[in-house]
Amino acid sequence: MTAAVSLRRPAARLALAAAAILGLLAPAMTWAKCSKNLADGTSPRIVRASFGEGRLAQTAIASEARITFVGHASFQIETPTGVRVITDYNGVNGYGRRPDIVTMNNAHTTHYSDEIEPGVTHALRGWPDADHDAVHAIEWRDIKVWNVPTNARDYGGVRRNGNSIFAFQIGDLCIAHLGHLHHRLNPDHLEALGRIDVLMVPIDGNYTMGQGLMADVVRQIQPRIVLPMHYWGRHQFDRFTELLADDHDLVWPDTRTIDVSKKTLPEKPRIVALAGSGGD
Repeated sequence: MTAAVSLRRPAARLALAAAAILGLLAPAMTWAKCSKNLADGTSPRIVRASFGEGRLAQTAIASEARITFVGHASFQIETPTGVRVITDYNGVNGYGRRPDIVTMNNAHTTHYSDEIEPGVTHALRGWPDADHDAVHAIEWRDIKVWNVPTNARDYGGVRRNGNSIFAFQIGDLCIAHLGHLHHRLNPDHLEALGRIDVLMVPIDGNYTMGQGLMADVVRQIQPRIVLPMHYWGRHQFDRFTELLADDHDLVWPDTRTIDVSKKTLPEKPRIVALAGSGGD
């Protein structure tokens, strides 16, 4: 990846280089677990050479993903076999990309939809209602998806398990989306979530929770890459990143898309400000 710049130089814009390296290993393969709530599997996988293009090869599950910011709190995650996931699917952001899986963290109007486009195999809601529970753990081709329920504020009260953190495992690469998180995590949350490499974090400081508390959650989880989302304007961004300035670098790729790989995760934690993630 591109060398990072100091958080105290936010005007710099650096391209984030991508590395996607597939290793040809033995036919018998094993999932490396990110979370203890999912069992390992041993079935072989067919992994394409580069995100749905190129020759097929019998390989280990590739520990890499392509991540694209598509609006508000929604990202598209693509796996090497071509599986597409849209996070915080609301029927607008990412609509028409023919996702295989959509996750909806919170029953808030801009974070979910009852109108699911044709072709979606799994539509995962992060809150319980009369027809759905709030517990998911699925495997689809080369990705595993599960959720960790959290509580949500609701007109002065609390909706128990009203939000979910969704986690995505591709090989040994682990990604999580905090959704509309309203509180710090307890040890049970962290145990269910497991080790996370890439974390999608709402930094608005109001509709979710204060930026200081959200920075505490980042420190609890300790990802190598932080993707800010769910904010409006440079002021909110600068305030949040200043809270992590001592132990995180910052890069500004001129793109909404980055490729991440387990092999190329930065040693020092890094905040990556994808184009458009601040509403510009």
